[in-house]
Amino acid sequence: MTSPRSPLPSLPWLVRKSDRLRRSIDKPVRVAFVCTVLLLLASSLYSTNFLSPTYLLQQLQIAAFLGVVATGAMLVILIGGIDLSVPWAIALGGVMASAAGGSAALGHREWLAIPVGIGCGALLGGFNGIGVGYLRVPSMIFTLGSNAVAQGLVVLETGGFAPNEGATLGMHRLATGRSLLGVPNALLVWMAIGATALFMLHRSAIGRAIYAIGNRERAAYLSGIGTRRTTLLVFTLAGALSGLGGVLLAGYSNKAYQGMGDAYLMPAIAAVVLGGTHIQGGKGSYLGTVLGVILITLLGSILSVMQIPELGRQIIYGGVILGLLLAYGRGQRDPV
Repeated sequence: MTSPRSPLPSLPWLVRKSDRLRRSIDKPVRVAFVCTVLLLLASSLYSTNFLSPTYLLQQLQIAAFLGVVATGAMLVILIGGIDLSVPWAIALGGVMASAAGGSAALGHREWLAIPVGIGCGALLGGFNGIGVGYLRVPSMIFTLGSNAVAQGLVVLETGGFAPNEGATLGMHRLATGRSLLGVPNALLVWMAIGATALFMLHRSAIGRAIYAIGNRERAAYLSGIGTRRTTLLVFTLAGALSGLGGVLLAGYSNKAYQGMGDAYLMPAIAAVVLGGTHIQGGKGSYLGTVLGVILITLLGSILSVMQIPELGRQIIYGGVILGLLLAYGRGQRDPV
């Protein structure tokens, strides 16, 4: 009579799997996770409300706005670029979405609002992609110029004053509504975008091309990758996500306004770098960016409770970027 097989032989397999999982998670991701937990615990000493489900869900809703924008910023950074047109791409998306939804010339067709906002952001991103990918202008210089162009377009649309049109009902529901098990719609949008980004980066040829360009663009070109087309696509997606971020922000505040994206450039870059994406491209995980977004959002909430002014927050975000560049960015890339 044979005795039942003991479950003990499966233990080494479990140990190997857990060790492999631990090694597969980058150090910056683990650091970001630990920092997030420590920040929550430290904030709970100030007030127990910081650990309540209502507060955490509210913070995730706010984090969704930054998460959408940071997704586009991560794609650009992965190819070794930088997008400085984020602030006014957000404003352009929000203002144009509100204007399209409330335009009498368009028959007050509110369903046009969200596509128009995303489309305007995509057009600005495509403009950046042409300048960087085809004209070979450094991304920092070109996107800084396109940011000024977007600012001019917004001022031209609004006449230099606050926009008269408010957000449409659809924009407001997308940003503030809860339609599935009490989960905020904005968070659902971020989850859908995150799932798409994960698939694209790790299960598609486009993702492999993005990482290859970030590691060494010349080698990627010689291997047959369409580096210019990929760069154009990445900047177009980043612009579209910034435009969507503007739509969500306008819906959340129920009104678009000039400069609505000014507070999102540094946090978006900080979240991406905090999550371990190399500032020179070619390395990074979306999970790290998600944790970076959550950490930056919690940090901003705590600083707001402490009544730190916006200028002080930007200084702290800049200090976080510089500190993490020193911690993660030294010695990880070979000289070109």
